[in-house]
Amino acid sequence: MRVSVLTLGCRVNQSESSVIKGSLEENGITIVDIKEKPDLCIVNTCTVTAKSDYNSRQLIRRAAKGGAKVIVTGCYSHLQKDKVRSMPGVIELVDNTRKYEIVNLITGQETNLVFSRLGRSRAYLKVQDGCNLRCSYCSVPLARGRSKSVPLDEVVERVQAIEAAGYNELVITGVHLGMYGRDFPDKVSLKRLIKYILSCSRLKRIRLSSLEINEVDDELIELLQDIRLCKHIHLPLQSGSDKILQLMRRNYTSTEFSSKILKICSKVDNISVGSDIIVGFPGEGDEEFKQTYNFLQSLPISYLHVFPFSARPDTEASKMKNRTPDHTIKNRIDVLNELIRTKKDTYLQKQLYRVLDVIIEEKTSDGHAIGTSGNYNKVSMPIRNAIKGSIVFVRILKASGNLLEGFIIP
Repeated sequence: MRVSVLTLGCRVNQSESSVIKGSLEENGITIVDIKEKPDLCIVNTCTVTAKSDYNSRQLIRRAAKGGAKVIVTGCYSHLQKDKVRSMPGVIELVDNTRKYEIVNLITGQETNLVFSRLGRSRAYLKVQDGCNLRCSYCSVPLARGRSKSVPLDEVVERVQAIEAAGYNELVITGVHLGMYGRDFPDKVSLKRLIKYILSCSRLKRIRLSSLEINEVDDELIELLQDIRLCKHIHLPLQSGSDKILQLMRRNYTSTEFSSKILKICSKVDNISVGSDIIVGFPGEGDEEFKQTYNFLQSLPISYLHVFPFSARPDTEASKMKNRTPDHTIKNRIDVLNELIRTKKDTYLQKQLYRVLDVIIEEKTSDGHAIGTSGNYNKVSMPIRNAIKGSIVFVRILKASGNLLEGFIIP
């Protein structure tokens, strides 16, 4: 059987799809690209925005149009079951909570999951799912449920399998990663998990995916100073206006956010700090947007993901009045993108003549390789025998667009 696995959305989805692919391959199933006319397509959907919904439907249609039978899972299909079941080519809809059962469904038998055949240079490992927060704009808790953590011993077992497979970087992911362990009776924490992974493995790089600002305390900041922890953190802001943050039901103020960011940057040298912004949330007028712009301008962030507000069904924000016109949202996004280009360039210029640790991810036709540095920058370097997944040390000589360029230090 030839199977294609198509994935939209977050790193959690990517991690789950990697486990499904690796487990199928371990059991003799051939994984192919959708262009190679698979017998079966698994579509792992996303619903974070209206565009994500649209892309999910388009991917399902594309899979079916090629003649494949289609199994659909993920957040969009979880919330739109009837709509997805009625689409041509769909033979099965698998609930988010049963996603890994797709492996048994295809192999026709009880199959052990494989967490070490991930098909990429950096290993993504989901340790937590679901979210207990109720941000007024977000439908993910409706699709993923309450926070649920993978037991500590299971995480370590999977980490050790990933290490044994030769990976040099582990990316720890979760829908609400900072909630890791709080659903256990003994209140295991993310910090305890990180320490356990550090002590039970020799992985060279450990990277944390997105965290909430209130979950970064002094102990975690101290952990980020460990040589094996990547100097990179992603902290969603969503708005620089306290009025909008309150309407969003975010549990911090702009002052609290700024204070924590400045503390992180003062303690962890050359760290890359990224964030997310939603533009055009109901009630965001010119003054609120100006506050967001000025606030972002003052922060030492190196990159920003900018999203237009998207009214998600059954969320509090979808019922709010005082919507921002689409053309205004587009103009504001353009303004923020220009700001972040400047900030990104400033951060890249600070990398000149530094030596960065880089994991090789791809080769180019001109004898170069491109990889990701510990502080989350794309780096290009000339190299003859590039081994994907290996770590090299690169002295940076040039910043060109979003790419750093340098040479490998023997």
